[in-house]
Amino acid sequence: MSDSTTIYHNPRCSKSRAAMELLTEKGLKLDVVKYLDTPPNKQAITDLLDMLGLEPWELMRKGEQEYKDNNLADESLSRDDLIDAMVKFPKLLERPIVVKNGKAAIGRPIQNIIDIL
Repeated sequence: MSDSTTIYHNPRCSKSRAAMELLTEKGLKLDVVKYLDTPPNKQAITDLLDMLGLEPWELMRKGEQEYKDNNLADESLSRDDLIDAMVKFPKLLERPIVVKNGKAAIGRPIQNIIDIL
């Protein structure tokens, strides 16, 4: 396993900044993915969902305009449809997401991150 820790980070988000601070304080080697600048592809999102044990709608920020504008609450949408929407609109991804040793956690609350380290 890699000794690197990956964080899907949005510098404008206070929870994401708090997660970065925690990981930095722990002296971890970080791979920082500014996912709004470099959106994860379909396979990366699928892998994150698998590690988190979530379905796509559970990883989506439902308050975002893109969620509403694209009718992503439509229950007839498939898993692939929702993942495709997150690829197209990375702003929909809940944040921060930290990956370490094949485990992932959403940093809300930050204790979730501590639990996988």
